[in-house]
Formats: sequence, structure tokens, C-alpha cells
Amino acid sequence: MIRAVLKAADLCAGEPELAARLIVEGGFTQRYDYALQTLTENPYGAWREYDAEDTIRFYALRLHELGMIKASPQKIIANGTDWRFLNEVKRELKA
Repeated sequence: MIRAVLKAADLCAGEPELAARLIVEGGFTQRYDYALQTLTENPYGAWREYDAEDTIRFYALRLHELGMIKASPQKIIANGTDWRFLNEVKRELKA
């Protein structure tokens, strides 16, 4: 799972045009221009060092505003995150 997430993040950072097209083709939004704008104005490399909860909240809010996701940032954080996993990844990266 970690490998799949990293590959998706690398795609978003390295080829935002392709990632935006895949987002549209996947039915997450009909607006290619919005998807591309989100990926280029807020690139993965710019936020990957920030606090995980703040990052999830920020991107969930942006994606919710664009209509790409239906859940609110609070709901995603409450129901969809396992901080133990993120904390373990942080420990491994520091080692």
C-alpha cells in the first residue's frame, strides 16, 4: 500500500497534466482545469514535510470545495486516518 501511495504522489508531482487527466477519467471531477490547477498550485513536494493532520485537512478542504470528494475534512480525519501508521512512517524516515 505504501508503494502505491508513493507512486501516485510521484505521478502528481512529476506529471500533473497526466494525473489531472486520470482524475477526470476516474470520474472524480469533470473539470480538468480545476484538477490541474490544484495539482500545480499545491504540488506534493510543497506539503510533504508538513504536519500530516494539517496536510490532510488542507487538501480535503480543497478537494471538497472543488467537488472532487463529498466528505468533509473533519469526517475524513475522524474516520479515515490511522495516525499510528503515519507515526510509524515518520519514525522509519528519521532512522
